[in-house]
Amino acid sequence: MDNRCTTEATEAAAALTGVPTTGTKQLAPTVWKIDLANGDRIILKRHDDPNAALAEATALDWLTEPAGPPVPHLRKHAGQWLAMDHVPPGRPTPATAEDFGRRLAALHATGAPAFGAPPPNGPTDAWIGLAPMRNVPSNNWPEWFAEHRIAHYTRLAVHAGALTTTEAQTIENVRVEAPDEPPARLHGDLWNGNVHWAVDGRAWLIDPAAHGGHRESDLAMLALFGCPHLDRVLAAYDEAAPLADGWRDRVPLHQLFPLLVHAVLFGRGYARQALSAARSLSG
Repeated sequence: MDNRCTTEATEAAAALTGVPTTGTKQLAPTVWKIDLANGDRIILKRHDDPNAALAEATALDWLTEPAGPPVPHLRKHAGQWLAMDHVPPGRPTPATAEDFGRRLAALHATGAPAFGAPPPNGPTDAWIGLAPMRNVPSNNWPEWFAEHRIAHYTRLAVHAGALTTTEAQTIENVRVEAPDEPPARLHGDLWNGNVHWAVDGRAWLIDPAAHGGHRESDLAMLALFGCPHLDRVLAAYDEAAPLADGWRDRVPLHQLFPLLVHAVLFGRGYARQALSAARSLSG
């Protein structure tokens, strides 16, 4: 644990909440669990880029929909810091998964102004995890996804040495198509680690990279790195908001974006997975 960072976090928590702290535990390099003197417990996060903190703050607000999955209440955002309520963890169950599927369908249905649109008052230059993510609104999902989610991160992966130019061409040649649906309100980085299974029997959304997109993208990312009771989540989602024919065949297309982001950040292993997904679509 970095004592200097922990001291800085403790001071930031007190400044943001206006309440003295009684305990601080570092959960990750830039995340702390902090007990306040009034008995409350919060999660404090620090982003290196203030735009990333603003993007998360506006995303949490945008994703707060009564019928959707719950999100932690944001107490205060200032500069690089975010203070939000702590949500006690629980365990995933089939019932929780089904409730999550229905709520995710409801969230998507609330819509967005355009594909690629950021949350209201959110920055154009946002982040997905540790990678920059530019939100450029468009009314044409195939064109937007091909340029801003596939081609852009393919170029970054080549620059990072994770892909060769020949491999990049294979990925960029993938045909991007999907059912004509209105823009959905996406979490945007919905791998299982960002689904917080809580003690209250609900699945909460954390660490969003929210933007307008195709609803199949969130579902494809849930499947990418494994999600407990995924079959129950998808069945409940499909019952609440039926998915278009062939959606399972399009999963590798939607997974190209997160795989390329991971290739940029973590290298060759994820680039191979992206190539495999691209080749499965071409075959």
